[in-house]
Amino acid sequence: MKTNDALEKGVLTGCLRISKESIFTGLNNFNVYSIMDEQSSTRFGFTQQEVNELLNEYNFLEQKDEVKEWYDGYRFGSTEIYNPWSVLKYVLKAIQSKPEPESFWANTSSNELVVSYIENANYNIYQEFLALMQGQSLIKRLKLDLTYQEMDNQDNVYSFLLLTGYLKVIREIDMNTYELVIPNKEVYEIYNNLFMDYFKTYTNERKASFVKALLEENEEAADSILSDILMKTISYYDNNEAFYHGLLMGLLSDYIVESNKEIGEGRADIIIYPHTFNGKVIIIECKHSSRIEEIVSDSRKGAQQIKDRKYLQGVLSIGYKEAIGYGIAFHKKRCKITMIK
Repeated sequence: MKTNDALEKGVLTGCLRISKESIFTGLNNFNVYSIMDEQSSTRFGFTQQEVNELLNEYNFLEQKDEVKEWYDGYRFGSTEIYNPWSVLKYVLKAIQSKPEPESFWANTSSNELVVSYIENANYNIYQEFLALMQGQSLIKRLKLDLTYQEMDNQDNVYSFLLLTGYLKVIREIDMNTYELVIPNKEVYEIYNNLFMDYFKTYTNERKASFVKALLEENEEAADSILSDILMKTISYYDNNEAFYHGLLMGLLSDYIVESNKEIGEGRADIIIYPHTFNGKVIIIECKHSSRIEEIVSDSRKGAQQIKDRKYLQGVLSIGYKEAIGYGIAFHKKRCKITMIK
């Protein structure tokens, strides 16, 4: 560029800084404007006025609140900016059929950055991602002069997500420390879909191991696998017995399962049947502990209930050769499994 006599001025755009900015290269001595700078802050997308004019031009001004909810929320300097690609796609779709929002931006890339961070996140980062999806904000110290070489550093997760449009700043706390949120519903849908896909893959890979551990009467292994699934796939707000019962039913969906089946002298929460009468039946009784201190005793109560109400005898009387029971107590993201035969 510098040796091109026909070029008076050049503009390079991108999410991250150019890594070879140095006095020893042919590319140096240029000005960098980040998303935090006021300079050219209105040039990276549509302003509110521009969006209103566009919607009014095509008689969709009544949809401005919907467009704002889905595609606004980016901040350059102190200017609120809309995603121009998504706004244009929304208007085009509205002209061709009807005004209906969707996550247009999700289809323009593979979102590998977020996928990578979800898959490799430690426990704390994972919980922070869930907090963001619940509408909460995070306060983080950011590094805004990142290059691609620093992308894999977990310390830079939130800096990259901000610079690539997956987060926005709503408040500067002090120098390099900011309060962050998901910018709009379009980006929320990207997070949500990626998380759901990840959860599905994650649980599918582990549910066979979970049932195998139960069949082999390996309490410790089953406890470890289920605890790992809970840590990765649920929110602290999902906290009642019905939820955990449903979670287990979903986890066991590939098996022959009955729920709240009348057997023995009561109704068993979950019964997993083998494919033949020569196999082993698994009976599960779920308990929800109101306090973590009660989780062990509640697990034992669940196991004892299986014995007292003769669930095991009930399935054996049908003709199955073997049966085993488990009391499983839950408290938020923790569980305890107790076996009974």
